[in-house]
Amino acid sequence: MLKKSLVLMSISAAFFAQAQDVSIIRNSIDAYSSTPMVGSSRFNAMGGANGALGGDANSLLTNPAGLGVAIAGEVSGTLSISNYKNTSSLAGSSVSYNKTQGDLGNVGAVMTFQLMSESAWKFINVGVNFSNQSLDNYIETPGNSNIINTDLDASFGGHAYSRTGYLSKTSFGVGANYNNSVYFGLGLNFLNANIDQWDSAQFNSRTSNYSEIFDKNETPFSERANGFSASLGVIGKVGPMFRLGASIETPTFWEIDRGYNFYDDPIYGDDSAVENRRFTSPLKASVSAAFVPNKNFSLDVDYTLGLTRPKYKEYSGADVEINNFFKDNYKNLSEVRVGAEYRLKQLRLRGGYSYASSPIDALTVSQFNSDGTASDKSFNNLILSDRNALSFGLGYDFGSFYVDATYQNVSSKYTNPFMYGIVDTANGINSAYYSSGNVIESDSYIVSDVKSIRNNFFLTLGWKF
Repeated sequence: MLKKSLVLMSISAAFFAQAQDVSIIRNSIDAYSSTPMVGSSRFNAMGGANGALGGDANSLLTNPAGLGVAIAGEVSGTLSISNYKNTSSLAGSSVSYNKTQGDLGNVGAVMTFQLMSESAWKFINVGVNFSNQSLDNYIETPGNSNIINTDLDASFGGHAYSRTGYLSKTSFGVGANYNNSVYFGLGLNFLNANIDQWDSAQFNSRTSNYSEIFDKNETPFSERANGFSASLGVIGKVGPMFRLGASIETPTFWEIDRGYNFYDDPIYGDDSAVENRRFTSPLKASVSAAFVPNKNFSLDVDYTLGLTRPKYKEYSGADVEINNFFKDNYKNLSEVRVGAEYRLKQLRLRGGYSYASSPIDALTVSQFNSDGTASDKSFNNLILSDRNALSFGLGYDFGSFYVDATYQNVSSKYTNPFMYGIVDTANGINSAYYSSGNVIESDSYIVSDVKSIRNNFFLTLGWKF
Protein backbone atom coordinates (compact mmCIF):
# COMPACT_ATOMS: atom_id res chain seq x y z
CA MET A 1 0.00 0.00 0.00
CA LEU A 2 1.20 3.50 -0.72
CA LYS A 3 2.95 5.06 2.25
CA LYS A 4 0.71 7.63 3.95
CA SER A 5 -0.10 9.11 7.33
CA LEU A 6 -3.91 8.90 7.11
CA VAL A 7 -6.12 6.01 6.11
CA LEU A 8 -9.53 7.62 6.57
CA MET A 9 -11.54 8.50 3.48
CA SER A 10 -14.08 11.24 2.93
CA ILE A 11 -17.51 10.24 1.58
CA SER A 12 -16.65 11.64 -1.86
CA ALA A 13 -13.37 9.77 -1.94
CA ALA A 14 -15.11 6.50 -1.07
CA PHE A 15 -17.41 7.01 -4.03
CA PHE A 16 -14.56 7.11 -6.51
CA ALA A 17 -13.39 3.68 -5.39
CA GLN A 18 -16.64 2.16 -6.56
CA ALA A 19 -16.86 4.27 -9.71
CA GLN A 20 -13.64 2.55 -10.90
CA ASP A 21 -12.09 5.63 -12.51
CA VAL A 22 -12.24 9.42 -12.19
CA SER A 23 -12.42 9.51 -15.99
CA ILE A 24 -15.97 8.09 -15.73
CA ILE A 25 -17.00 11.30 -13.96
CA ARG A 26 -15.14 13.51 -16.40
CA ASN A 27 -16.54 11.78 -19.49
CA SER A 28 -20.09 11.77 -18.12
CA ILE A 29 -20.01 15.55 -17.79
CA ASP A 30 -17.81 16.97 -20.54
CA ALA A 31 -18.62 14.38 -23.22
CA TYR A 32 -22.07 12.89 -22.70
CA SER A 33 -23.65 15.88 -20.92
CA SER A 34 -22.37 18.44 -23.42
CA THR A 35 -23.17 18.73 -27.10
CA PRO A 36 -20.83 19.75 -29.93
CA MET A 37 -20.79 23.53 -30.29
CA VAL A 38 -18.49 23.66 -33.31
CA GLY A 39 -20.38 25.69 -35.87
CA SER A 40 -19.38 27.81 -38.83
CA SER A 41 -16.58 30.36 -38.50
CA ARG A 42 -19.19 33.07 -37.97
CA PHE A 43 -20.88 31.10 -35.18
CA ASN A 44 -17.58 30.32 -33.47
CA ALA A 45 -16.26 33.88 -33.83
CA MET A 46 -19.35 35.17 -32.02
CA GLY A 47 -18.81 32.77 -29.12
CA GLY A 48 -21.74 30.55 -30.15
CA ALA A 49 -24.17 33.39 -29.38
CA ASN A 50 -26.98 33.39 -31.95
CA GLY A 51 -30.04 32.31 -29.96
CA ALA A 52 -31.98 35.48 -30.81
CA LEU A 53 -30.34 36.18 -34.18
CA GLY A 54 -30.60 32.94 -36.16
CA GLY A 55 -30.66 33.01 -39.93
CA ASP A 56 -28.59 29.90 -40.73
CA ALA A 57 -28.28 26.17 -40.00
CA ASN A 58 -26.21 26.75 -36.85
CA SER A 59 -29.46 27.80 -35.18
CA LEU A 60 -29.94 24.08 -34.59
CA LEU A 61 -27.05 24.27 -32.10
CA THR A 62 -28.81 26.88 -29.93
CA ASN A 63 -32.38 27.79 -30.94
CA PRO A 64 -34.11 26.09 -33.91
CA ALA A 65 -36.45 29.08 -34.26
CA GLY A 66 -33.50 30.82 -35.95
CA LEU A 67 -34.20 28.70 -39.04
CA GLY A 68 -37.35 30.76 -39.56
CA VAL A 69 -35.31 33.98 -39.75
CA ALA A 70 -33.58 32.90 -42.99
CA ILE A 71 -34.87 34.51 -46.21
CA ALA A 72 -32.45 32.79 -48.62
CA GLY A 73 -31.04 29.31 -49.03
CA GLU A 74 -27.50 28.64 -47.86
CA VAL A 75 -24.95 25.84 -47.61
CA SER A 76 -21.54 25.96 -45.93
CA GLY A 77 -18.66 23.75 -44.82
CA THR A 78 -16.12 24.44 -42.09
CA LEU A 79 -12.61 23.08 -41.66
CA SER A 80 -11.48 22.88 -38.03
CA ILE A 81 -7.82 22.87 -36.92
CA SER A 82 -7.37 22.39 -33.19
CA ASN A 83 -4.32 22.47 -30.94
CA TYR A 84 -4.47 21.72 -27.24
CA LYS A 85 -1.77 21.91 -24.58
CA ASN A 86 -2.13 20.38 -21.12
CA THR A 87 0.44 21.13 -18.42
CA SER A 88 0.22 18.99 -15.28
CA SER A 89 2.25 20.06 -12.23
CA LEU A 90 3.11 18.07 -9.10
CA ALA A 91 5.61 18.76 -6.31
CA GLY A 92 7.37 21.53 -8.21
CA SER A 93 7.70 19.63 -11.52
CA SER A 94 5.62 19.88 -14.68
CA VAL A 95 4.97 17.89 -17.84
CA SER A 96 3.39 19.48 -20.92
CA TYR A 97 1.78 17.75 -23.86
CA ASN A 98 0.33 19.31 -27.00
CA LYS A 99 -1.40 17.94 -30.06
CA THR A 100 -2.66 19.47 -33.31
CA GLN A 101 -5.24 17.88 -35.56
CA GLY A 102 -7.60 18.90 -38.36
CA ASP A 103 -11.08 17.70 -39.22
CA LEU A 104 -14.38 18.64 -40.80
CA GLY A 105 -15.93 20.69 -38.00
CA ASN A 106 -19.31 21.70 -39.40
CA VAL A 107 -21.60 21.37 -42.41
CA GLY A 108 -24.88 23.22 -42.57
CA ALA A 109 -27.65 23.92 -45.07
CA VAL A 110 -30.95 25.82 -45.09
CA MET A 111 -33.67 25.64 -47.75
CA THR A 112 -36.25 28.45 -47.69
CA PHE A 113 -39.83 28.18 -48.93
CA GLN A 114 -41.64 31.48 -49.27
CA LEU A 115 -45.41 31.17 -48.88
CA MET A 116 -47.19 33.07 -51.65
CA SER A 117 -50.60 33.24 -49.97
CA GLU A 118 -52.05 36.24 -48.16
CA SER A 119 -51.49 34.48 -44.83
CA ALA A 120 -49.32 36.05 -42.12
CA TRP A 121 -47.06 33.00 -42.40
CA LYS A 122 -44.21 34.20 -44.63
CA PHE A 123 -41.64 31.36 -44.75
CA ILE A 124 -41.37 27.70 -43.87
CA ASN A 125 -37.67 26.74 -43.83
CA VAL A 126 -35.89 23.41 -43.47
CA GLY A 127 -32.37 23.03 -42.09
CA VAL A 128 -29.75 20.35 -41.48
CA ASN A 129 -26.55 20.75 -39.49
CA PHE A 130 -23.62 18.45 -38.71
CA SER A 131 -21.22 19.42 -35.91
CA ASN A 132 -18.13 17.44 -34.97
CA GLN A 133 -15.44 17.86 -32.31
CA SER A 134 -12.49 15.88 -31.04
CA LEU A 135 -12.56 14.45 -27.50
CA ASP A 136 -8.80 13.84 -27.43
CA ASN A 137 -7.32 14.79 -24.06
CA TYR A 138 -3.96 13.59 -22.70
CA ILE A 139 -2.83 14.55 -19.18
CA GLU A 140 0.62 13.36 -18.12
CA THR A 141 1.80 14.04 -14.56
CA PRO A 142 5.44 13.89 -13.39
CA GLY A 143 6.58 11.60 -10.57
CA ASN A 144 7.36 12.31 -6.93
CA SER A 145 10.03 10.13 -5.29
CA ASN A 146 8.63 10.92 -1.81
CA ILE A 147 5.49 8.89 -2.54
CA ILE A 148 6.62 5.32 -1.87
CA ASN A 149 5.08 1.89 -2.16
CA THR A 150 6.77 0.02 0.69
CA ASP A 151 5.71 -3.46 -0.49
CA LEU A 152 7.49 -2.98 -3.82
CA ASP A 153 10.14 -0.60 -2.48
CA ALA A 154 9.26 1.65 -5.41
CA SER A 155 8.48 5.34 -5.78
CA PHE A 156 5.82 7.05 -7.86
CA GLY A 157 7.23 7.73 -11.33
CA GLY A 158 4.32 9.37 -13.14
CA HIS A 159 0.73 9.00 -14.31
CA ALA A 160 -1.29 9.53 -17.48
CA TYR A 161 -4.95 9.90 -18.37
CA SER A 162 -5.34 9.41 -22.10
CA ARG A 163 -8.60 9.86 -23.97
CA THR A 164 -9.10 9.72 -27.72
CA GLY A 165 -12.31 9.92 -29.72
CA TYR A 166 -14.93 12.28 -31.10
CA LEU A 167 -18.42 13.62 -30.43
CA SER A 168 -20.76 14.51 -33.29
CA LYS A 169 -24.28 15.88 -33.59
CA THR A 170 -26.49 15.70 -36.67
CA SER A 171 -29.62 17.87 -36.48
CA PHE A 172 -32.69 18.24 -38.67
CA GLY A 173 -35.12 21.07 -38.13
CA VAL A 174 -37.93 23.23 -39.43
CA GLY A 175 -38.52 26.92 -38.78
CA ALA A 176 -41.46 29.20 -39.50
CA ASN A 177 -41.76 32.97 -39.96
CA TYR A 178 -44.98 34.56 -38.75
CA ASN A 179 -45.51 38.08 -40.05
CA ASN A 180 -41.75 38.80 -39.96
CA SER A 181 -42.05 39.31 -36.21
CA VAL A 182 -42.31 35.90 -34.51
CA TYR A 183 -40.31 32.79 -35.43
CA PHE A 184 -40.84 29.21 -34.31
CA GLY A 185 -38.59 26.16 -34.66
CA LEU A 186 -38.27 22.46 -33.92
CA GLY A 187 -35.13 20.34 -34.10
CA LEU A 188 -34.32 16.64 -33.84
CA ASN A 189 -30.75 15.76 -32.84
CA PHE A 190 -28.84 12.51 -33.34
CA LEU A 191 -25.54 12.22 -31.45
CA ASN A 192 -22.66 9.81 -31.74
CA ALA A 193 -19.65 9.39 -29.44
CA ASN A 194 -16.53 7.25 -29.69
CA ILE A 195 -14.21 7.13 -26.64
CA ASP A 196 -11.05 5.15 -25.87
CA GLN A 197 -9.71 5.75 -22.35
CA TRP A 198 -6.53 4.78 -20.46
CA ASP A 199 -5.51 5.34 -16.81
CA SER A 200 -1.91 4.25 -16.18
CA ALA A 201 0.80 4.86 -13.57
CA GLN A 202 4.52 4.14 -13.36
CA PHE A 203 6.51 3.11 -10.28
CA ASN A 204 10.31 3.04 -10.19
CA SER A 205 12.36 0.60 -8.12
CA ARG A 206 14.50 2.32 -5.50
CA THR A 207 17.18 -0.37 -5.71
CA SER A 208 17.54 -0.80 -9.49
CA ASN A 209 16.70 0.83 -12.81
CA TYR A 210 13.54 -1.24 -13.13
CA SER A 211 10.19 0.51 -13.77
CA GLU A 212 6.74 -1.03 -13.75
CA ILE A 213 3.55 0.18 -15.49
CA PHE A 214 0.19 -0.27 -13.73
CA ASP A 215 -3.30 0.01 -15.26
CA LYS A 216 -6.34 0.83 -13.16
CA ASN A 217 -8.83 -2.01 -12.95
CA GLU A 218 -11.45 -1.85 -15.73
CA THR A 219 -9.09 0.16 -17.92
CA PRO A 220 -8.34 0.62 -20.68
CA PHE A 221 -11.94 0.85 -21.81
CA SER A 222 -13.73 1.74 -25.03
CA GLU A 223 -17.21 3.19 -25.41
CA ARG A 224 -19.34 3.47 -28.54
CA ALA A 225 -22.51 5.46 -27.93
CA ASN A 226 -25.56 6.83 -29.70
CA GLY A 227 -27.95 9.45 -28.35
CA PHE A 228 -31.10 11.37 -29.24
CA SER A 229 -32.60 14.70 -28.17
CA ALA A 230 -35.15 17.23 -29.41
CA SER A 231 -35.27 21.01 -29.20
CA LEU A 232 -38.00 23.62 -29.42
CA GLY A 233 -37.61 27.39 -29.69
CA VAL A 234 -39.17 30.79 -30.35
CA ILE A 235 -37.81 34.24 -31.30
CA GLY A 236 -39.85 37.45 -31.14
CA LYS A 237 -39.11 41.00 -32.23
CA VAL A 238 -39.58 43.60 -29.50
CA GLY A 239 -39.61 46.84 -31.42
CA PRO A 240 -37.52 47.48 -34.53
CA MET A 241 -34.10 46.91 -32.90
CA PHE A 242 -34.53 44.18 -30.25
CA ARG A 243 -35.23 40.46 -30.35
CA LEU A 244 -35.82 37.97 -27.56
CA GLY A 245 -35.40 34.21 -27.87
CA ALA A 246 -36.04 31.12 -25.76
CA SER A 247 -35.42 27.44 -26.37
CA ILE A 248 -35.42 24.14 -24.55
CA GLU A 249 -33.54 20.95 -25.36
CA THR A 250 -34.62 17.62 -23.94
CA PRO A 251 -32.08 15.41 -22.21
CA THR A 252 -29.93 13.38 -24.56
CA PHE A 253 -30.84 9.73 -24.11
CA TRP A 254 -27.63 7.76 -24.59
CA GLU A 255 -27.11 4.06 -25.12
CA ILE A 256 -23.47 3.16 -24.45
CA ASP A 257 -21.71 -0.08 -25.36
CA ARG A 258 -18.63 -0.41 -23.17
CA GLY A 259 -15.75 -2.87 -23.33
CA TYR A 260 -13.00 -2.99 -20.70
CA ASN A 261 -10.14 -5.03 -19.22
CA PHE A 262 -10.25 -6.31 -15.67
CA TYR A 263 -7.57 -7.90 -13.50
CA ASP A 264 -7.17 -10.51 -10.76
CA ASP A 265 -10.81 -11.52 -10.67
CA PRO A 266 -11.42 -14.43 -8.20
CA ILE A 267 -13.07 -16.47 -10.99
CA TYR A 268 -11.81 -15.19 -14.34
CA GLY A 269 -8.40 -13.75 -13.45
CA ASP A 270 -7.24 -11.22 -16.05
CA ASP A 271 -9.78 -10.89 -18.85
CA SER A 272 -12.06 -8.49 -20.71
CA ALA A 273 -15.80 -7.86 -20.62
CA VAL A 274 -18.54 -5.87 -22.33
CA GLU A 275 -21.61 -4.17 -20.92
CA ASN A 276 -24.41 -1.84 -21.97
CA ARG A 277 -25.12 1.36 -20.06
CA ARG A 278 -27.88 3.93 -20.46
CA PHE A 279 -27.24 7.54 -19.60
CA THR A 280 -29.46 10.63 -19.55
CA SER A 281 -27.90 14.07 -19.82
CA PRO A 282 -29.43 17.20 -18.22
CA LEU A 283 -32.47 18.99 -19.61
CA LYS A 284 -31.33 22.44 -20.80
CA ALA A 285 -33.10 25.76 -21.27
CA SER A 286 -31.73 28.90 -22.94
CA VAL A 287 -32.81 32.52 -23.11
CA SER A 288 -31.37 35.06 -25.55
CA ALA A 289 -31.48 38.75 -26.37
CA ALA A 290 -30.24 40.53 -29.50
CA PHE A 291 -29.72 44.16 -30.45
CA VAL A 292 -29.87 44.85 -34.19
CA PRO A 293 -30.00 48.63 -34.76
CA ASN A 294 -29.27 48.35 -38.49
CA LYS A 295 -28.04 45.94 -41.16
CA ASN A 296 -24.40 46.64 -40.29
CA PHE A 297 -24.29 45.71 -36.60
CA SER A 298 -25.70 42.96 -34.39
CA LEU A 299 -25.11 41.92 -30.78
CA ASP A 300 -26.41 38.75 -29.10
CA VAL A 301 -26.31 37.41 -25.53
CA ASP A 302 -27.29 33.82 -24.67
CA TYR A 303 -27.66 32.17 -21.28
CA THR A 304 -28.06 28.40 -20.90
CA LEU A 305 -29.04 26.63 -17.67
CA GLY A 306 -29.20 22.91 -16.96
CA LEU A 307 -32.46 22.03 -15.21
CA THR A 308 -31.69 18.44 -14.20
CA ARG A 309 -28.70 16.26 -13.28
CA PRO A 310 -26.90 13.57 -15.30
CA LYS A 311 -28.17 10.10 -14.50
CA TYR A 312 -27.27 6.49 -15.31
CA LYS A 313 -29.88 3.75 -15.42
CA GLU A 314 -29.16 1.68 -12.33
CA TYR A 315 -28.15 -1.80 -13.39
CA SER A 316 -25.52 -2.24 -10.66
CA GLY A 317 -24.16 -0.80 -7.43
CA ALA A 318 -21.66 1.28 -9.40
CA ASP A 319 -24.53 3.00 -11.22
CA VAL A 320 -26.22 3.75 -7.89
CA GLU A 321 -23.00 5.23 -6.50
CA ILE A 322 -22.35 7.47 -9.48
CA ASN A 323 -25.93 8.76 -9.39
CA ASN A 324 -25.53 9.49 -5.69
CA PHE A 325 -22.36 11.42 -6.51
CA PHE A 326 -24.20 13.56 -9.07
CA LYS A 327 -27.05 14.06 -6.60
CA ASP A 328 -24.70 15.30 -3.87
CA ASN A 329 -21.99 17.11 -5.83
CA TYR A 330 -23.17 18.10 -9.30
CA LYS A 331 -23.97 21.76 -9.99
CA ASN A 332 -26.41 22.62 -12.75
CA LEU A 333 -24.84 23.62 -16.04
CA SER A 334 -24.57 27.40 -16.46
CA GLU A 335 -23.11 29.12 -19.52
CA VAL A 336 -23.10 32.69 -20.87
CA ARG A 337 -22.23 33.51 -24.50
CA VAL A 338 -21.80 36.99 -25.99
CA GLY A 339 -21.11 37.79 -29.64
CA ALA A 340 -21.12 40.75 -32.03
CA GLU A 341 -20.72 41.37 -35.76
CA TYR A 342 -19.96 44.58 -37.65
CA ARG A 343 -20.26 44.85 -41.43
CA LEU A 344 -18.12 47.29 -43.39
CA LYS A 345 -19.28 46.96 -46.99
CA GLN A 346 -18.30 43.37 -47.91
CA LEU A 347 -15.99 42.93 -44.89
CA ARG A 348 -17.23 41.24 -41.68
CA LEU A 349 -15.64 41.82 -38.25
CA ARG A 350 -16.69 39.51 -35.41
CA GLY A 351 -15.87 38.81 -31.78
CA GLY A 352 -17.22 36.70 -28.95
CA TYR A 353 -16.76 35.38 -25.43
CA SER A 354 -18.27 32.51 -23.49
CA TYR A 355 -18.02 31.40 -19.87
CA ALA A 356 -19.13 28.05 -18.43
CA SER A 357 -19.14 27.56 -14.67
CA SER A 358 -17.60 24.59 -12.88
CA PRO A 359 -20.04 21.65 -12.91
CA ILE A 360 -18.87 20.09 -9.61
CA ASP A 361 -19.16 21.40 -6.05
CA ALA A 362 -16.14 21.67 -3.78
CA LEU A 363 -14.93 18.22 -2.66
CA THR A 364 -12.75 17.12 0.24
CA VAL A 365 -10.48 14.12 -0.31
CA SER A 366 -7.43 12.55 1.32
CA GLN A 367 -4.44 13.50 -0.85
CA PHE A 368 -0.70 13.02 -0.79
CA ASN A 369 1.42 16.03 0.06
CA SER A 370 4.78 16.76 -1.59
CA ASP A 371 6.64 15.05 1.27
CA GLY A 372 4.70 11.79 0.83
CA THR A 373 2.41 12.18 3.84
CA ALA A 374 -1.35 12.41 3.35
CA SER A 375 -3.99 14.78 4.67
CA ASP A 376 -7.54 15.86 3.86
CA LYS A 377 -7.85 18.83 1.53
CA SER A 378 -10.78 20.62 -0.08
CA PHE A 379 -10.78 21.45 -3.80
CA ASN A 380 -13.25 23.68 -5.63
CA ASN A 381 -12.02 22.64 -9.09
CA LEU A 382 -11.51 18.89 -8.76
CA ILE A 383 -11.74 16.98 -12.08
CA LEU A 384 -13.26 19.92 -14.02
CA SER A 385 -13.48 23.68 -13.60
CA ASP A 386 -14.72 26.94 -15.09
CA ARG A 387 -14.05 27.39 -18.81
CA ASN A 388 -13.36 30.65 -20.64
CA ALA A 389 -13.42 31.02 -24.43
CA LEU A 390 -12.42 34.14 -26.38
CA SER A 391 -12.73 34.39 -30.16
CA PHE A 392 -12.54 36.79 -33.07
CA GLY A 393 -12.93 36.43 -36.81
CA LEU A 394 -13.00 38.02 -40.25
CA GLY A 395 -15.21 37.37 -43.25
CA TYR A 396 -15.66 38.61 -46.78
CA ASP A 397 -18.89 38.46 -48.79
CA PHE A 398 -18.39 38.06 -52.55
CA GLY A 399 -22.14 38.09 -53.22
CA SER A 400 -23.28 34.52 -53.72
CA PHE A 401 -20.13 33.14 -52.12
CA TYR A 402 -18.43 34.03 -48.85
CA VAL A 403 -15.35 33.02 -46.88
CA ASP A 404 -14.89 33.35 -43.10
CA ALA A 405 -11.99 32.66 -40.75
CA THR A 406 -11.91 32.51 -36.93
CA TYR A 407 -9.44 32.07 -34.10
CA GLN A 408 -10.66 30.80 -30.72
CA ASN A 409 -8.81 30.39 -27.41
CA VAL A 410 -10.29 28.16 -24.69
CA SER A 411 -8.68 27.94 -21.25
CA SER A 412 -9.32 26.23 -17.91
CA LYS A 413 -7.45 25.26 -14.73
CA TYR A 414 -8.37 22.30 -12.56
CA THR A 415 -6.95 19.78 -10.12
CA ASN A 416 -6.48 16.24 -11.35
CA PRO A 417 -6.95 13.29 -8.92
CA PHE A 418 -5.65 9.77 -9.55
CA MET A 419 -4.07 6.67 -7.91
CA TYR A 420 -6.96 6.06 -5.51
CA GLY A 421 -7.87 2.37 -5.55
CA ILE A 422 -8.79 -0.42 -3.15
CA VAL A 423 -9.79 -4.09 -3.25
CA ASP A 424 -12.83 -4.99 -1.15
CA THR A 425 -13.91 -8.43 -2.32
CA ALA A 426 -16.73 -8.70 0.23
CA ASN A 427 -18.46 -5.65 -1.27
CA GLY A 428 -17.50 -6.34 -4.87
CA ILE A 429 -15.12 -3.37 -5.13
CA ASN A 430 -11.87 -3.52 -7.08
CA SER A 431 -10.45 -0.17 -8.18
CA ALA A 432 -6.75 -0.89 -7.64
CA TYR A 433 -3.89 -0.55 -10.15
CA TYR A 434 -2.39 -3.70 -11.71
CA SER A 435 0.80 -4.65 -13.54
CA SER A 436 1.54 -8.11 -14.91
CA GLY A 437 2.55 -9.35 -11.47
CA ASN A 438 1.74 -6.75 -8.81
CA VAL A 439 -1.10 -4.67 -7.42
CA ILE A 440 -1.09 -1.22 -5.81
CA GLU A 441 -3.82 -0.04 -3.47
CA SER A 442 -4.26 3.41 -1.92
CA ASP A 443 -7.01 5.16 0.00
CA SER A 444 -5.52 8.58 -0.78
CA TYR A 445 -5.24 10.44 -4.06
CA ILE A 446 -2.30 11.99 -5.78
CA VAL A 447 -3.55 15.37 -7.06
CA SER A 448 -1.85 17.48 -9.72
CA ASP A 449 -2.64 20.97 -11.02
CA VAL A 450 -3.58 21.11 -14.70
CA LYS A 451 -3.61 24.12 -17.00
CA SER A 452 -5.41 23.45 -20.27
CA ILE A 453 -5.22 25.75 -23.31
CA ARG A 454 -6.92 25.05 -26.63
CA ASN A 455 -6.30 27.12 -29.76
CA ASN A 456 -8.83 26.52 -32.51
CA PHE A 457 -8.81 27.78 -36.09
CA PHE A 458 -11.82 27.61 -38.40
CA LEU A 459 -12.20 28.28 -42.11
CA THR A 460 -15.66 28.36 -43.73
CA LEU A 461 -16.67 28.45 -47.37
CA GLY A 462 -20.33 29.16 -48.07
CA TRP A 463 -22.80 29.67 -50.90
CA LYS A 464 -26.07 31.58 -50.73
CA PHE A 465 -28.84 30.93 -53.25
